[in-house]
Amino acid sequence: MLTSGSVSGKNVSQANPEALIKEDEIDARVRELAKQISEDYEDCGEIVLVGVLKGAFIFLADLSRRLTIPRAIEFIAVSSYGSGSRSSGAVRLVMDVRGSIEGRHIVIVEDIVDTGHTLKYLIGLIKSHRPASVKTCALVRKAERAEVDVEVDYLGFDIPDKWVVGYGLDYAEHNRTLPYIGIVTPAD
Repeated sequence: MLTSGSVSGKNVSQANPEALIKEDEIDARVRELAKQISEDYEDCGEIVLVGVLKGAFIFLADLSRRLTIPRAIEFIAVSSYGSGSRSSGAVRLVMDVRGSIEGRHIVIVEDIVDTGHTLKYLIGLIKSHRPASVKTCALVRKAERAEVDVEVDYLGFDIPDKWVVGYGLDYAEHNRTLPYIGIVTPAD
């Protein structure tokens, strides 16, 4: 369990994050999203879920297991955070998809939409691969932090402008595996 103090050179002020979204609420919403995606793509053949690393891996796993349609999985990794707790706005590609997605139906699976810069960048990047279609699915969104207009086709939850951890989300690489989404207060 995380303790107060320094973690990877960052100060963390809470050992037990306050619950914002409980495990059963997440499970119910993921099931609803999987049902909606399955219905929307039931006549499209196989879709490709493109999970954004690292944060979306738990959400992607649970969502993909609940789909009732054929699906493949790819991963992409980007970075928009420097050493602080706020997005820099500049997105850097760390790893592109490895397989061909040309002519395929793509659903980008993201953990969080904050300013919107990362998701907008990802949509453009994925479109450069010439897919049949591109839609987006995000676990959480901080609508009040939006700086760019970007559509989230499948949304888990709108949340307040707080730093959240758990269910794939982290602070300084900690609390990613909590089964719920909790709030922490970064000390930097």
